[in-house]
Amino acid sequence: MFVIVGFVVVLGCVLGGFVMAGGPIPVLIQPAELVIIGGAALGSTVISTPMPVLKAMGAQIGGTLKARPGKAEYLELLGMLYSLFKLTQQSGVMALESHVEDASKSPIMAKYPKFLANHHAVHFLTDSIKVIILGGIAPHDLEALMDEDLDVHHHEELKPSQALTTMGDALPGLGIVAAVLGIVVTMQSIGGPVEEIGHHVAAALVGTFLGILMCYGFVGPLAKNMEHGVNDGGHYMVCIKTGLLAVYKGFPPAIAVEFARRVLPGEVRPTFEETEKYCKQAGANAQAAAAAA
Repeated sequence: MFVIVGFVVVLGCVLGGFVMAGGPIPVLIQPAELVIIGGAALGSTVISTPMPVLKAMGAQIGGTLKARPGKAEYLELLGMLYSLFKLTQQSGVMALESHVEDASKSPIMAKYPKFLANHHAVHFLTDSIKVIILGGIAPHDLEALMDEDLDVHHHEELKPSQALTTMGDALPGLGIVAAVLGIVVTMQSIGGPVEEIGHHVAAALVGTFLGILMCYGFVGPLAKNMEHGVNDGGHYMVCIKTGLLAVYKGFPPAIAVEFARRVLPGEVRPTFEETEKYCKQAGANAQAAAAAA
């Protein structure tokens, strides 16, 4: 939502200032310039970007309009981890095997649809637990293994924003291309009326204007927003890794969850009291579900 608000503010202030200075809005409506700049930008992006990255770019652009994980989502994640860790403490790590074979059918994880919707988080947690079940891996090796997974995923997730940044960086140059073509048209009309020449020159300058505005007012900020989204998603994964590593080192569930809580940024980190209360309730619910099963 804030992305749309930002776009409206940028466009409103630019056009508003132009009108305040006495500029006529119709002169800025140059479809030919938009076709040249927009088409060239899209075409060059298709040339330089693999199809999987293009698809991921579309998904991440759509994701900028959605709310990112907040305190409530992280509180649920910590509660789910506590329930899994409590089960491990009571019944051993082998008790998790049925839960990680199909997370959607797990009596514990099935209660957290927002977690299940994050497919990489589900695979990261379940695959890491499967490695623990196999045994024979030292804590520092498990940490290195999880770090490698996170690094690969983070690198892949950054590719769409990097591709969009490249597109944005090209827009001022493509605006110049449109302006040069506009000057070519102007030179063909050099012997015509002054008004006609002025119209062609204005259209050419609009090309430069559009290229710069689209770069610094829209595409560049959107790419940065996508990058922030990837980084925010990384906090979610690091939270899982830290808690899982702590319980594997032998810490009790409550302490392992506290390790996981402490790595969260302040704006989304639940308080100690909130986490303790939620985890106790989550643990009670998990025990009730296990008893019913």
